[in-house]
Amino acid sequence: MQRYFIYLSYDGAAYHGWQVQPNGLSVQECLERALSTLLRRPVAVTGAGRTDAGVHASLMVAHFDADAPLDAVLLADKLNRLLPPDIAVSRIRPVKPEAHARFSATSRLYRYYVTTAKTPYLRQYRCRLFHVPDFARMNQAAATLFDYEDFTSFSKLHTDVKTNNCRILHAAWTQVDDVTWVFTIRADRFLRNMVRAIVGTLLDVGRGKLTVEGFRRIVEQRDRCRAGTSAPGHALFLADVTYPEDLFLDGDGG
Repeated sequence: MQRYFIYLSYDGAAYHGWQVQPNGLSVQECLERALSTLLRRPVAVTGAGRTDAGVHASLMVAHFDADAPLDAVLLADKLNRLLPPDIAVSRIRPVKPEAHARFSATSRLYRYYVTTAKTPYLRQYRCRLFHVPDFARMNQAAATLFDYEDFTSFSKLHTDVKTNNCRILHAAWTQVDDVTWVFTIRADRFLRNMVRAIVGTLLDVGRGKLTVEGFRRIVEQRDRCRAGTSAPGHALFLADVTYPEDLFLDGDGG
């Protein structure tokens, strides 16, 4: 048995998230179906995380097991021919048997894009703001995230996780162009809906509805009802997942 990591990207607009759903098409389902067709047996894949409905990934990682060693380059090419146009595989890498796409990851990075102008050709990838918020104040609030580990206030309710603790490694708004800003956040792990809840609450700070100290108190209260409304999913991208290099068997650190 040989385990492989698949690196892929997808436009999430047409999908009910990453995870297989009983009532809608998911990215995981499409990938499992394509792999099962090519390998001529049922193949299960496990993702590094679970993006919500409409959320995109410029880089997602998933693992699967094969009965025997595979030509990773050829398999990636065949998968891309079989998968729909909005899902693309960039590479497949052999890994150690204990490597796990979710539990072996050391960090994940998300980006959330907002625009203050009407942009017809990017409307499905940007959250439109009708007033320019105070991004400097939003960055002051984002900096307080480093002081905490428990992010219950930004977690979807009634999830099956054992802990709501996360370690934030980076969190900041930066300007992309005259009308576009991006919030970039990296952590060792994320809770369900966490990034969108943080962005929505930071936007309340930027609009003057909430102070920086008020944002801090929301984190400390550990109550999702105190935080702001979750930002729309269509402007969120999973952008990176990192792993210890000694998990890989191909010796390619690129």
